[in-house]
Amino acid sequence: MSIAAVALYVLTTISIGIAPVISSARKIPIYSVDRQDKTVAITFDAAWGADKTQDIIKILKEYDIDATFFLVGFWVEKYPELTKEIHDEGFEIGTHSQTHPNLTEFSEAKISEELDKSVDIIQNTADCKVELFRPPFGAYNNTLIEICESKKLQAIQWDVDTLDWKGITPEQIALRVNQKVQNGSIILCHNNSKYIVEALPLIINTLQAKGFKFLCVGDLIYRDNFRIDHTGRQLSLNL
Repeated sequence: MSIAAVALYVLTTISIGIAPVISSARKIPIYSVDRQDKTVAITFDAAWGADKTQDIIKILKEYDIDATFFLVGFWVEKYPELTKEIHDEGFEIGTHSQTHPNLTEFSEAKISEELDKSVDIIQNTADCKVELFRPPFGAYNNTLIEICESKKLQAIQWDVDTLDWKGITPEQIALRVNQKVQNGSIILCHNNSKYIVEALPLIINTLQAKGFKFLCVGDLIYRDNFRIDHTGRQLSLNL
């Protein structure tokens, strides 16, 4: 419909007393979850580098913390044993695409290929089911979300960005989390950022002192009977 046609439609409906309805069907990933309990999820995106990943696993195990790792397919191909270790230690794995492109610039066929290949590589390497997807660069559109839905993949963003990739200090990383976290927050970290190993205990201690419990994303979100509001907050329809 042209701009002129929309304008004529609005003017006509107003003149006869009918409120115009212009559909907005924008689809949104989950940024956070409406939870009554003090639960959060900490996540780690892995695309380049792996030398700090085992230290991250060690810290998470020491604190008995659940977490989710979003792995790029080529990372899994390069570090298959580490991928297996992540799964074997009890952590959740989601896909972060195969080659870490901006998928909004891809055709439907190319998006499907990126998702299918990465899921297959993760599942064949770690022998785990992949149900979560994090868009590279946080970039998404309706086409991407609809393809995810068709593949039973839940698209996951974040509402707390640690900015660890910028090389800020461990204290600054922990302060950002402390200032922004709320019930149902999803925290974004990276597996090979400069100070993630030093920042992780600070984040955990700070949030545990406030009474928060860490879940993997798959346990934080609602699997059915939900809606996602305009901010990306997932709300249960059963509450």
